Amino acid sequence: MSAAPHGCSNDTTLQTCSEESSGPLAEIIIPCVLVLSTVLVVGLIFCLLHKSKQRSQSVSAHFTNTGQQTVSLSAASVSTPKVWAALLPWEIPEECVLQGLEFWQTGRLGPICKGLLKKRDGVSSAVVVKSLQDGPNQTETKEFVEWVIFHATVCKHENVVRMLYCQTKHLPRCLILEACSPGNLLHFLWSLRNRDSNSVDSSPNLSERSVFLIAKQVAAGLDYLMSEHRLVHGDVAARNILIGPGLAARVSGLGVAFEGRRMDPAIRQRAAEVPLKWQAPERIMMQLSIDRSDVWSFGILLYELITLGSPPYPELDPLSVLPKLQGSYRMKRPVNCGGPLYDLMKYCWMWSFKDRPPFSAIIKLLDSSLHLASTTKICVPEVIDISEYNRRAGLPSELHVLPNIPKPD
Repeated sequence: MSAAPHGCSNDTTLQTCSEESSGPLAEIIIPCVLVLSTVLVVGLIFCLLHKSKQRSQSVSAHFTNTGQQTVSLSAASVSTPKVWAALLPWEIPEECVLQGLEFWQTGRLGPICKGLLKKRDGVSSAVVVKSLQDGPNQTETKEFVEWVIFHATVCKHENVVRMLYCQTKHLPRCLILEACSPGNLLHFLWSLRNRDSNSVDSSPNLSERSVFLIAKQVAAGLDYLMSEHRLVHGDVAARNILIGPGLAARVSGLGVAFEGRRMDPAIRQRAAEVPLKWQAPERIMMQLSIDRSDVWSFGILLYELITLGSPPYPELDPLSVLPKLQGSYRMKRPVNCGGPLYDLMKYCWMWSFKDRPPFSAIIKLLDSSLHLASTTKICVPEVIDISEYNRRAGLPSELHVLPNIPKPD
């Protein structure tokens, strides 16, 4: 039997020879391809993360002063002439004088006072003055200037707290906001409890219809913040609403909204320090704060209104709220609450934020159901004990040491 010619001449031998010769090559090529593809994927991920970080760092909102001059709120730019020029129209006129200033509480950047703003014609109006603590801290100065520009830009709606003036050209630097009487909505609700119907107190009674009218104004203010400025309020609650003559309502407490736009982790942490009983589930679990998170909190506000300031989930400890919500628990219908209002509350408390209505829809729902609201005075006989309220609501006591706004001349 003759041996096969050297070099693999027949088909079977050719196949075997091919497999033997390609083995070492495959062992080199395949690992190289895998390593190269891994490097490319990792490189792509790092590239995307770098771009995302750059976007985050550059998300300094561009605000417009009286619709004419755009001002960047990046930390590096707040000391530029452009910024000071933008603040110039808001500087307090020389003929205006602050009188009767009384210390109220300490803010994060300095003292907050209450007082009166007297104009040249002798007319006085109640104001709240937020001041920057004197000192050489440039970081705090920049943040305070950002805070003033923020108010100058955002506070342009009838249902949002109104900025009157600022003082930045000389010390002390301050922000002057309009005050309302009776003032804080939560305290106003408490004042209506157990009130003698024969009392000479001129404060109006509150009915379910009144609740609808106040709620509609708050929803309008929150809708404006989102639609015009892409702002999530982040702390919607009765304690952050101002009530004025004729039950006119203004959204205030914009600190979380301001801080939530910035990327500093420490500031993010402060913005997350909102009482649990007012937070939406996604906010508690993932620190995800969106406009529909405000809608959930708005439903809690409706509960506060119809109960004249009762703490939400009165039977639950704050830390037990989320597990109960996960089990489909919702607050029961309050005594003075009609069906349409309670349906709106439950609509706001849908577990998935995608299922909750936007504020534009809430305004329409309040309008369409107004004729069904009761006009009977809401009666809640229990008087609020503030320390007990704070305990049940999960609030620090200092949140409720609020001023009695002085009455203007």
